Amino acid sequence: MRLDTLVTKLNRVGDVLGKKLKRLGIETVRDLLFYFPFRYEDFSQIKKIKDLKDGEEVTIRVKVELIANKRSPRKRKMITEAVVSDGEDQMKVIWFGQPFITKTIRTGSEIYLSGKIKDDMFGLQMVSPSFESVKKDTAHTARIVPIYSLTNGITQKQIRFLVRQTIDMADELEDWLDDYILEKADLVPLANAIRGIHFPENSEDLKICQRRLKFDEIFLLQLRSEMIRQSIKKNKSKKIIFKEEETKNFVNSLPFELTKKQKISAWEILQDMDNERPMNRLLEGDVGSGKTVVATMALYNTVLNNSQAVLMAPTEILAFQHYETLCKIFEQKKINIALLTGTRACSNTEFISDKKNKKSEKKELIEKIKKGEIKILVGTHALLTEKVKFKDLELVIVDEQHRFGVDQRKTIREKSGNEITMPHFLSMTATPIPRSFALTLYGELDISIIDEMPADRKLVKTRLVDPHNRDKAYEFIKKQVEQGRQVFVICPLIEDNKDTRIQDTNNIQIINYKNQEKKSVLSEYEKLSKQIFPDLRVGYLHGKLKTEEKGETMKKFVGGDLDILVSTSVVEVGVDIPNASVMMIEGADRFGLAQLHQFRGRVGRSEHQSYCFIFSDSDSKKSQERLEFFEKNNSGFAVAQYDLETRGPGEVYGTTQSGMMNFRLASWRDSDIIKIAREIAIDFDFGRYPQVKEKIKKWEDSVHLE
Repeated sequence: MRLDTLVTKLNRVGDVLGKKLKRLGIETVRDLLFYFPFRYEDFSQIKKIKDLKDGEEVTIRVKVELIANKRSPRKRKMITEAVVSDGEDQMKVIWFGQPFITKTIRTGSEIYLSGKIKDDMFGLQMVSPSFESVKKDTAHTARIVPIYSLTNGITQKQIRFLVRQTIDMADELEDWLDDYILEKADLVPLANAIRGIHFPENSEDLKICQRRLKFDEIFLLQLRSEMIRQSIKKNKSKKIIFKEEETKNFVNSLPFELTKKQKISAWEILQDMDNERPMNRLLEGDVGSGKTVVATMALYNTVLNNSQAVLMAPTEILAFQHYETLCKIFEQKKINIALLTGTRACSNTEFISDKKNKKSEKKELIEKIKKGEIKILVGTHALLTEKVKFKDLELVIVDEQHRFGVDQRKTIREKSGNEITMPHFLSMTATPIPRSFALTLYGELDISIIDEMPADRKLVKTRLVDPHNRDKAYEFIKKQVEQGRQVFVICPLIEDNKDTRIQDTNNIQIINYKNQEKKSVLSEYEKLSKQIFPDLRVGYLHGKLKTEEKGETMKKFVGGDLDILVSTSVVEVGVDIPNASVMMIEGADRFGLAQLHQFRGRVGRSEHQSYCFIFSDSDSKKSQERLEFFEKNNSGFAVAQYDLETRGPGEVYGTTQSGMMNFRLASWRDSDIIKIAREIAIDFDFGRYPQVKEKIKKWEDSVHLE
């Protein structure tokens, strides 16, 4: 037997079972060893029959006094009944539909039984317990028993039997961590960890083995970040010299005063750029904390150094908004700014609107970029695939897209107009990520955090509205519109389906909304525009609309030609409508708290007091607790921390973004392991460990992080 031996070659595995194992991702002995249990049942404490209680999960050591098969009088199903004794007391044991048991267990056999105790009118009994002959080394009873994820046609006993058959092959696994790392992180060798994760001797042994395997997962993520950081360090960038006097004049010309955290973040960024080593920084801040103005100072200094800069956004709506903001801020500076997306091309000196000439005008704009005439270019990630070349691109800012990988950096460098240097890089996010978790995810990035709001920013008043108060909410909205304000209404669906089944956000249950009032954009638009507010101007927006339709609707809302906008989460990030004062969220239980906070951040952007009304379809107690927490907390970082603790990173930040969902054992809560893994990963000498680079490559391929 070898690690690459097919499981179909193992004892009691034929083609049929082999196909079922393949569904679980188990094809070789190595796959089997790395197929970890997802939980355990502790049957290690052996009890006496006299001490048993109803509902307990226990193990007893007994002698079989009588065992026989019989058919049930009603359903004619085969039942196996046994009477067992521990030498002091007797009890009854029953198995259903397993007549073969009488060939395995015979009268006089001494066995372990592990299972749940049932106490009814017939007294104590065990129903369908696991059983094993009394021996020194058990797999299913009298120990901490591993429980594996299964598929149809495979039992826990079969998986344990196969793992037990191959567990000694753990000694053949090559340990990719050397003695120095094992000692520094206080870890057991890989072979020990694999043995103990499947068949731990006790709870302490299990913790030790889990720690080693958790470390492996976290360490790989940290090493990957360090590898990216080191590869970037090898490159050179053009120094963007800090223009102190011009920057001070620019800041003084702003109609507001920068907060302390804005000043600190701006200083960190400008100092990074005044360096021949490429800046590689993440700027994160709560919604409305003023990240854009900090980024604008970096753009301005780049232009003052006679270089070009790019600001990339995830959507055309956000890109166009950034473009308009920059045009307004730099109105007196005579800086050439352009917007280029898949469907739009314009600059602050001329607007391209003739559809017949769109291609030729876009071509002309691309030529201006190549010549260096456009100093700031705003667009979507389509810029990476368009035939865009720069003369001297020295700064790339990416909004709401943190995993800007090595390949994408290579692409942008090839477009930068300079084969020797790499542009400075700044990533921005309005999704608050607790610092410890951000360091886990983005170890290659330096982090600046703006966690305070401008002094004149009013807190949005949030209310979890009971269904019977819905009409009061509508009355309030009507009054707000009469005062000249505008309203967002967010729905989780675009249109109604006959049977909408979705996973509850608490991951507790599947909710069937078939017989409930569904909250979709189109049905809400119909209801609000025709029944509730027939005298108001109501529009709708969702991701399936054509770009031109979305643009036209947003233009109307921005211009005040719509009073109410019914939308999906397409407005979650970046949309800035200062006149909007009410955010109404339907089906709030279907969204994560971090996402709800993003919605809430679409209002409260002016001197007007703003409000957020949340409605829930769920009766779940946990869902109610989450929404009540959201109602009382306006800090995005507090909300994100709570969301992480109750839901996990994959649900909060998305599977791809978090990376953590690919972990089988580790989680962001393993702070001590994260800390030591990060300490060891920093300045790791990859030259000494080629096997580590190969391990990272295989891991990247398996989790698809880019």
